[in-house]
Amino acid sequence: MWTGRPRAPFTARMFLLLLHYDDGVHGELDALIPEHYEYVDRHMKAGTFLLTARRDPRVGGVILADGTDRERIEAITAEDPFLRTGGVRYEIIAIEPTRSALAGITV
Repeated sequence: MWTGRPRAPFTARMFLLLLHYDDGVHGELDALIPEHYEYVDRHMKAGTFLLTARRDPRVGGVILADGTDRERIEAITAEDPFLRTGGVRYEIIAIEPTRSALAGITV
C-alpha cells in the first residue's frame, strides 16, 4: 500500500477535450477545416490549448487544454465552427496531472 503524501482536494488544472463526430458529417467538417484551424490556432496562441490530435479512425479529435475554470472551457468549446454541423459534440474531462515528461508542463 502506498503511504506517500496525503491527497490534496481535487482541483482540475487541465481538461481533456474529446470531439465526437457523428456518421455522415465528414463532408460538412471538411468545408469547415480552415475555420476550425483558425479557432484552434487562436487558443493555442493564448496558451489554453496545449496539444491537439486527430483520432484514428476519423471519429473525432482530442485537445489538451490548460485552465482551472470549467465554465471558461465550455465557452471556448462552444466557439468551435465544427459545432455548426450539428453532428459534433465535445466531451469535457477534468484532469489533475500528477506526472509529466512534457517540456513546459510541471505538476
